Amino acid sequence: MSQQSGSVTKPHWFKTQLNLLLIAVSFFTRIPIPKWVEFDGDKLNKASRYFAVVGLLVGLVSAAVFWLCQYVLPNGVSVVLAMMASVMVTGGFHEDGLADTADGFGGGWEVADKLRIMKDSRIGTYGTLSVGLTLLLKWQLLVEIAAFNPVYAVVALIAAHCLSRVVAASIIYSEQYVSEDNGSKSKPLAQFQHINDLLILCVTGLIVLGGLSGILTLTLSCILLLTLVVTRQLLVWGFHRQIGGYTGDTLGAAQQVSELVCYIIILTIGLSS
Repeated sequence: MSQQSGSVTKPHWFKTQLNLLLIAVSFFTRIPIPKWVEFDGDKLNKASRYFAVVGLLVGLVSAAVFWLCQYVLPNGVSVVLAMMASVMVTGGFHEDGLADTADGFGGGWEVADKLRIMKDSRIGTYGTLSVGLTLLLKWQLLVEIAAFNPVYAVVALIAAHCLSRVVAASIIYSEQYVSEDNGSKSKPLAQFQHINDLLILCVTGLIVLGGLSGILTLTLSCILLLTLVVTRQLLVWGFHRQIGGYTGDTLGAAQQVSELVCYIIILTIGLSS
């Protein structure tokens, strides 16, 4: 009886985890998923454990585009195409969150005003500048990394896309979700994160970082992790000061900022050692 029960439980567990992974993929990318995937509130919350896996997927696509293009095109052009690939896969989901966050924080005085502006589908001056300058800085950092060694650019893309989503998703665990109303477009995928979900999220990031240890040294990896922890705390402090918690838009902003931090650390620490 126990063997039969085990044979039934394992496929069920695998299907449950696959369902959660596909929920995360469907929310953060434009990749189509099977119709049999089940959605409900509990599954939406648990899917946050696989946000790092989605980041790994996006990073691999972007890195593959860069690696193939750099054989026939200049590094600058290859980086642009790699960035375009990541935006096409995600639909600019996180960039949109960054723009809305910048507009809300920059254009509103009271919390209600900030949340109302963030809900608005139109993009303002703060949002336009933040996205434009962020993309420009990403391009410049990656071009400089690729100029040293294209392999480092590949590793940087994979690590940054994965680890930045670990940082963003981990905010769900410790902070409170806030919204102007239940119909806000910035309502995140998850509003609650269990400790098990957080552990799976963080372990995934560590596994990916460990898998890149052939290029990223132990010292660089430790500095990168420490810097991201500090970045997370600064983001949490800023979000709490501005609106008293987080929204889906601020999680997108956190991902974009953390991604930039990864590139900066890899360029300044990794290539100078």
